Amino acid sequence: MSLRTELRDKVPRMLALCLLSLAWLSEGSQRSEPMFTAVTHQLLPPDYDSNPTQLNYGVAVTDLDADGSFEIVVAGYNGPNLVLKYDKARGRLVNVAEDEHSSPYYALRDRPGNAIGVTACDIDGDGREEIYFLNTNNAFSGMATYTDKLFKLRNGRWEDLLSDEVNRDVASRFAGRSVACVDRTGSGRYSIYIANYASGKVGPHALLEMDVAASDPARGIVVLVDVAAQAGVSKYTGGRGVAVGPILSDSASDIFCGNENSPNFLFHNRGDGTYRDVAAVVGLDDPYQHGRGVALADFNRDGRVDIVYGNWNGPHRLYLQAGAPGRIRFRDIATPKFSMPSPVRTVIAADFDNDQELEVFFNNIAYRGSSANRLFRLIRREHSDPIIEELNPGDALEPEGRGTGGAVTDFDGDGMLDLILSHGESMAQPLSIFKSTQGAGNNWLRVVPRTRFGAFARGAKVVLFTRRSGAHLRIIDGGSGYLCEMEPVAHFGLGRDEASSLEVTWPDGRVLVRAVASSETNSVLEVPYPRDTEKPPVPTLLETPTSVLSSPLFAPGRSPSASTPMAGTAAAATNAALVASSPMRMAQHVWARDRSTVPTLQPRTEAPALPPHRWLHRLDPVPCACWFGLSHVCFSSSLCPGGATPAEEAPPSPAGESPLGLFFNFLTLLFGVGPCSVFQPVSWRTLPINYTLSICWLG
Repeated sequence: MSLRTELRDKVPRMLALCLLSLAWLSEGSQRSEPMFTAVTHQLLPPDYDSNPTQLNYGVAVTDLDADGSFEIVVAGYNGPNLVLKYDKARGRLVNVAEDEHSSPYYALRDRPGNAIGVTACDIDGDGREEIYFLNTNNAFSGMATYTDKLFKLRNGRWEDLLSDEVNRDVASRFAGRSVACVDRTGSGRYSIYIANYASGKVGPHALLEMDVAASDPARGIVVLVDVAAQAGVSKYTGGRGVAVGPILSDSASDIFCGNENSPNFLFHNRGDGTYRDVAAVVGLDDPYQHGRGVALADFNRDGRVDIVYGNWNGPHRLYLQAGAPGRIRFRDIATPKFSMPSPVRTVIAADFDNDQELEVFFNNIAYRGSSANRLFRLIRREHSDPIIEELNPGDALEPEGRGTGGAVTDFDGDGMLDLILSHGESMAQPLSIFKSTQGAGNNWLRVVPRTRFGAFARGAKVVLFTRRSGAHLRIIDGGSGYLCEMEPVAHFGLGRDEASSLEVTWPDGRVLVRAVASSETNSVLEVPYPRDTEKPPVPTLLETPTSVLSSPLFAPGRSPSASTPMAGTAAAATNAALVASSPMRMAQHVWARDRSTVPTLQPRTEAPALPPHRWLHRLDPVPCACWFGLSHVCFSSSLCPGGATPAEEAPPSPAGESPLGLFFNFLTLLFGVGPCSVFQPVSWRTLPINYTLSICWLG
């Protein structure tokens, strides 16, 4: 056999190996730098009072005493529920739900109850959140032997509303899992969605809310009713994780429920507080898996709400929302590493290092052997799916941890999200606290929207517009995770960028737009409910070009109107400030305002200036010479067609599209030298130069 024939036979093998190398690199390898360090022994040392070794489950974050700082509420199963507050003087978390009858928090301990799910929201419109604990008391499904608890601060103490005579008939006695908060009508008063675990026709999902006509909150009288049937969510299934927010709706709260042994639910709010399950229609039903933790986020920054969730010992999902209004579909982009089955419990999506890229944390339970937690970063790319990079969780790996829940919040006010993990089920273990080791110098902004009553606006949508990197979307989730509820804050990591403006959309459709000054960087912004308009205001579209107005991405027959004024003088002043601070805002990112359609992001009409750390966020096959298995590094983009200069991002240049590419294709046939899959890596964050790494194997 001639050398030419032998080399020609090796070409398919070479190309296959190049493609395999490209696939491996596109997922990213686990970084060596640990993301988290354990601070449990400094902030919450295991002890009998504040961090007992017991079975713990769900975790929720709220402000129980209305002092402006958050408390962490933990559902205790074979021990008391915990209410952890950060004591600045002592520099640690302490349990304020003391074992003292004189304590106003004493009832929250509920020692006889075996709680697993917990959520917090304002159900009666008094401006303070109530706490709901879902108790199972050893029942897996169907009937339980102990009722759930719904605690309200009344007469200076936390008391159970479900123990009131008027509410005993609606108190749930069914075994369930997650609970979440839903403002289904946009009233500012929340309903409690209870994902019960049915046994046959015993234990449907419930939706408890206050009967406004029969109640008198000022006198402490709150009458509860179950409206699940009339709302369209009374289902018999194995309910697990729940997330709440404007998933398909522009503003109204939709409900996603991951189920076990049956298809998932995606309840789309019709706009009147009733729901229709559209999970199968949009591709989220996943009928043969067993859902657990879930989180809502915009992973590719297209202005749509995406969904990530874990399946128990099944493939984990990362669904991006796509399609035109009326034809929405969710597309799973999870890579093999990301989707790798595990005994997953909760799932968290957050920016732990404040670098503008979201991380996804999978909290696993050591089930029939070790099962470490996992962490991934999603790196946004223009006009392409995000790169999924596996990270090193550091101390949060916990291979022997019996993970049952977790949440994030910034309890010490340093602008970095802290990770709290609970453990239990198969072994009693104390809580764990972790802090990020990376990104301490990055900018950040935390936004806290309020309801018309002054409580946290769970279910609200917050969009932050930055000076260099465009728009970032966050949902104040009324549920999330598994058995858990995250903090009621839109946390934005900014890297070296700064915010220029923000937009908050409430569940009733009201919208507030305000400028963000440079001096407000690295701070917490409280956003009150807008009261200066009779109807939800429609912001004026700023400098909307004709090309955007005619974009097919808008719903047919609907274009944004550049002439619609913002109502009220305050809104007009805000609009003027926005024009001065961010004149390209609406030209770059325009969402539809019609509540009957799904919000759609319009394409940029001109490329904005990109910060240095966003030059190359994609994989492009470009022709580079590799000789007999030796790879090389191109330190100048001019050496490889398809490279990019620091000033602009060049379009992909696949091998064969240029004369040089044709030349290399010719060399391939003759000598086995030709196009290689070129990886433009993401680990260049620490490098001041742009480079590409070409990998080739001639075997």
